[in-house]
Order: sequence, then structure tokens, then C-alpha cells
Amino acid sequence: MAYVILDACISCGACEPECPVDAITAGADKYVIDAATCIDCGACANVCPVDAPVPQD
Repeated sequence: MAYVILDACISCGACEPECPVDAITAGADKYVIDAATCIDCGACANVCPVDAPVPQD
């Protein structure tokens, strides 16, 4: 199960360098996670100041 970034994202960029598989990129209005690449490690969620990355249902 991959993580997704909710609309609460403030585009601070804290998550992107933490991803060990480079699954996170800047989107138009928030960062996005490539579900096919995400390894569900939670590193992005651990550094997010607004708790935007969450496990996908």
C-alpha cells in the first residue's frame, strides 16, 4: 500500500529528499507520490509539518 499526500500539503518540500526511492515530486499545487514506486516506508510522513502524507486506503 502506497502513501498519498493530502490537500493539506503546503508544498514545503520536506518530504521529497526523505524518500529513499524518489517517489515524491512537486505537483501543480502539492507534492505527489508515485504509487508504483512508493515502498510504504513512511519516511515522508515522519518529516511533514502538516501530516499530509498518509497511507492510502
